[in-house]
Amino acid sequence: MIDIVLTDLPIDISACISRVMTPSAGGVDVFIGTVRDVTKGRKVIRLDFEAYEPMAISEMKKIAERAMKEWPLHKIVLHHRTGTLEVGEVPVVIAVSAAHRDAAFTACRYIIDTLKQTVPIWKKEIFEDGEVWVSATP
Repeated sequence: MIDIVLTDLPIDISACISRVMTPSAGGVDVFIGTVRDVTKGRKVIRLDFEAYEPMAISEMKKIAERAMKEWPLHKIVLHHRTGTLEVGEVPVVIAVSAAHRDAAFTACRYIIDTLKQTVPIWKKEIFEDGEVWVSATP
């Protein structure tokens, strides 16, 4: 099971975790990305996320499908927000279940790292003294 969501609504972390739970899973790994208050010594006021939705969803599905082929996983949830997020809010949640913890940990790390490299989601960091667009892809 793969559950991909790109939304401008708050992400329900508990629901994401519940979606990957299964009696056959010995391990569930969860990555919760949050908006931090400082980046490179500059005070963050908020972040604005934009995405090219059709391509972003397609790329997110490809990442999840590759993870399912590479590791013996049961379920993957990959939810990402768009819009304006304040410090402390959650722009991304990844939850992965597998029979063993190593597969869950490794796949979860792969998913977030690959998402940041390939998915067309951009963020604008708004600071006290200015702003800058940061591409999700380097």
